[in-house]
Amino acid sequence: MLEVKQLTVEIGKETILDNINFNVSKGSVVGLIGHNGAGKSTVMKTIMGWQEKKDGSVILNQVNQDQSFINFKKQLSYIPEEPFLLPELTTMQHFQLYGQSYQLDEDTFTARAKRLAEQFEIADKMNEYPESLSKGMRQKVQTICALLPDVPLLLIDEPFMGLDIYASQDLQEILLEKANKGTSILLTSHQLEKMEEMADSYIMLHKGKVEEEGSIKEFRSLSRRNVT
Repeated sequence: MLEVKQLTVEIGKETILDNINFNVSKGSVVGLIGHNGAGKSTVMKTIMGWQEKKDGSVILNQVNQDQSFINFKKQLSYIPEEPFLLPELTTMQHFQLYGQSYQLDEDTFTARAKRLAEQFEIADKMNEYPESLSKGMRQKVQTICALLPDVPLLLIDEPFMGLDIYASQDLQEILLEKANKGTSILLTSHQLEKMEEMADSYIMLHKGKVEEEGSIKEFRSLSRRNVT
């Protein structure tokens, strides 16, 4: 589903990602793991097209990022670590913007927006602007925006940051349901217990390189050895 080949990113004279290679298969949940500064968020931003790459290719569902960027972007959605909301738009207007961007028909959009708003307990915030929302509420708005379309790939950077325990549980259940239906998910999280519960496999980054990768069962074993 997702192929990242020989991906290299430089900012100034510093190499942030150094010849990164990995695949994410259909319906799998892959965890990007590593210390702060390992390159996890840069991987996400480069796949999104927000960070220019020096070399390499990113192919999603057989669409090359460099050859057909609009078609490429329509096949993924992204939950960033920090909510990125437009101050002049209400909660509902953010949802409508995403719905239109992904060309959701009106009935589908209305049903999904209503269901997700109720599930994340922000149905009473639909006419509110971002400045009047708490950080947790803003994160819920951003999360719902990404969940509205049905896309082959979800990119999720620290999805549980700022969410209360109930919203975190709801999000985890939604993501696993999407994966069971064929959505591929690439996520980062410092909450390793969440990663172990959700992911099928992991990729560990260290100083911009893939240090190791394998099944999440191998990661659990590695974690236990490191603890003991």
